This record gives sequence, C-alpha cells and structure tokens, in this order.
Amino acid sequence: MVRVLFLCLGNICRSPMAEALFTDKVQAAGLADKISIDSAGTGSWHIGERPHRGTQRILRENGIAYSGRARQITPADLTPETYIIAMDSSNINDLRRQVGAHDKVYRLLEFAANATLRDVPDPYYSGNFAQVFNLVDDGCRGLLAAIRQWENL
Repeated sequence: MVRVLFLCLGNICRSPMAEALFTDKVQAAGLADKISIDSAGTGSWHIGERPHRGTQRILRENGIAYSGRARQITPADLTPETYIIAMDSSNINDLRRQVGAHDKVYRLLEFAANATLRDVPDPYYSGNFAQVFNLVDDGCRGLLAAIRQWENL
C-alpha cells in the first residue's frame, strides 16, 4: 500500500484540506484500496481539534467530505512507502529537525500545473481559503498523476 501524508504547521488548514481533496480524487480514480491518505502538522498546538472553520467551509462548498482531527507528525510516519507532501519549505525544515530525514519528501506545488508559487500560503493568517483550495486542488491532481506513474497504478 502506498501512503501519502500531507504536512503543514498546525494540521488545521492546508494539510487537512489536501487530505480531503486527495482522498476524493483517489476514490474517484478507484484507487482507495491502493493509496492510504493522512495528514499531520509539525506543531502540537491543535492536536485533537477539527479543521479551521474556513477549511471546513471551503470543503463543504465544494462537496468534499472530511471528518479528521489534527495530529502531530511522529517518527513512525516516516515509513519507506510513505510520500511526505509538505505545504511549504518551512514544513520540510521542521520535519527534518523534529523527526529526521526521509527519502520521499516533496512540496505539494511541485506537482501543480498552474501554480506560480512554490509554497502554499497559510490561510490561517490571510483568510484566503479559496485561493488555497485552488492551489491544493491543482497540486493534488498532479500528485495523483505522479504517484500513478511512479507506482504503476
């Protein structure tokens, strides 16, 4: 089983949004039995909390279901079959400092066809959940195509 773990700072805005969007795309592609999807944060502030109300709203407006709760990444998440998909470069730096290096670490927007940004901005500070949704959606489309190719799915 291929594992995909989306990573952001607090696991209440960007990474749960990515988890929900990617899950929706994986299910639509009929690959739910081949790809396991989760999300986590590098920080511990929001452990156990539901996603930010802005994330919940934009997902609901787009018909995407999500019921997860925030958690913090642990060394156990760094299995060989896991792709760690970070929302920004500071998440990657935090990951390496907290739990160590991993071979399959990428930024989500590396897979986006239409993004001019390298990092997904944090809507916790800007409130721009619609922009983030569009960026994450674009990145998730490209990520699924890449994983399908890499893993022969």
